[in-house]
Amino acid sequence: MSMRGVYTNVVEIRQKIFTEVARMAYEGGDYSRIIDLPYKIIPGEVATYRESVFLERAIVEERLRLAIGLPLRDMTEHAPVSKGIEESAIAEKYYDPPLVNIIKFACHSCPDNEMRVTDACQGCLAHPCKEVCPKDAVSIVNGRSVIDQEKCIKCGKCENACPYHAIMKMERPCASACGVDAITSDALGRAEIDYEKCVSCGMCLVNCPFGAIADKGQIFQVIHAIKTGTPVYAAVAPAFVGQFGKDLTPERLKGAMRKLGFADVVEVAIGADLCTIEEARDFLEEVPEKQPFMATSCCPAWATMAKKLFPDLAPYISMALTPMVLTARMIKKEHPGCKVVFIGPCAAKKLEASRRTIRSDVDFVLTFEEVMGMFTAKDVDFGQIPADAPLTEASADGRGFAVSGGVASAVVNCIREMAPEREIKVASAEGLANCRELLKDAGKGKYDGYLLEGMACPGGCVGGAGTLQGPTKARGQITVTMKKSKMKNSLESNHKDKLSLLEER
Repeated sequence: MSMRGVYTNVVEIRQKIFTEVARMAYEGGDYSRIIDLPYKIIPGEVATYRESVFLERAIVEERLRLAIGLPLRDMTEHAPVSKGIEESAIAEKYYDPPLVNIIKFACHSCPDNEMRVTDACQGCLAHPCKEVCPKDAVSIVNGRSVIDQEKCIKCGKCENACPYHAIMKMERPCASACGVDAITSDALGRAEIDYEKCVSCGMCLVNCPFGAIADKGQIFQVIHAIKTGTPVYAAVAPAFVGQFGKDLTPERLKGAMRKLGFADVVEVAIGADLCTIEEARDFLEEVPEKQPFMATSCCPAWATMAKKLFPDLAPYISMALTPMVLTARMIKKEHPGCKVVFIGPCAAKKLEASRRTIRSDVDFVLTFEEVMGMFTAKDVDFGQIPADAPLTEASADGRGFAVSGGVASAVVNCIREMAPEREIKVASAEGLANCRELLKDAGKGKYDGYLLEGMACPGGCVGGAGTLQGPTKARGQITVTMKKSKMKNSLESNHKDKLSLLEER
């Protein structure tokens, strides 16, 4: 996970693309001018990142299309980069699945799962690598170790035995970041996503060092909705704190969002408080009488993975509406006819918002990174924005949903108030591979009576694919905000009386 929070060329290009798409949408007019943008983003005639400037621009073209919600073009036939753009310039949600896409000609065809001898090999006399290999795949040629890839079974014994750490396991970064084993290779050795397995967590797209993986965006459509004059409300996820740099403090958030054209800002931590209360009630009612354990519902990639891989455990995932949906419903009840944009750290929320049952509540989903593109396009200077009243509607526990362990601890604190005599056991996991282990053990009865929390991203939502800061730094800033919160427990929420109304279908 070392790439997270590091400002790389890949991040820079991604942000330039979001900025140019936002700028084009705000300016309006003839969108066929998208053909000029690759030359603006990659100027000149000398390649900076790849072997050819033409390849660099071709990749940028595909990334521009995805950022607008358009599908990748078929590489075997000619189509202009602007194909379909006029149809996508609408004030409605717009993208066809799949959400996460691999730009094939940007893929490096990384070796996947291969044991390699590096230059650190000293040709030692003992050659323990050869001695421990169960398949006789290691031989000594001219004093150096050589691995026969045909015989090698990738057990890693040679890697562990080498006194110089000269043998390494080469793994494809996207595949090793994928906790559901959804990434394989196509006939040309390029990465390929198995969409039956993929849960759209987006970890592959932030871990590909070649920037070959991207998700589809809705910046274009959000700006069109704003331009129609319909009030568009920003529902901002708890993980926003510190994401846009030190100048965009929580007190300046509303002012900054109004500069982009949003009518107002509502903290999704308010919905997190309501979700906490609902999950606490569910737990007290259901566990252990009606079900052995209960798992939290707010991370869509975790919930989708549980339902795909452990269908028999799916009923034990809380039926509580997610903070995103509860907040959106609240906004729509207060402002009929408005549109709601969820702004968060998460790629999987784009998928959650596209589900039929939720479609009426959340109109668009943007990531923090995409919104930063909007700020840059509008030249918003955070330092010049006067501070509004601080955000006070959510509790510390609701704001803690952004970090791993935060959801479970909010629910536990809530249950302690409701039923002080009840002892609650908790197990939580972050990263989908760890979440799978958690559910595997739960299926064997290891966590009967427990509350389970799963977060698809390492560190929780602060490690999501749409974040701008590294997870450790972000976690620290969330902790500070939680300490400053006037309300500590979700039960203190002024909105809790709305719950039954919001739950109605």
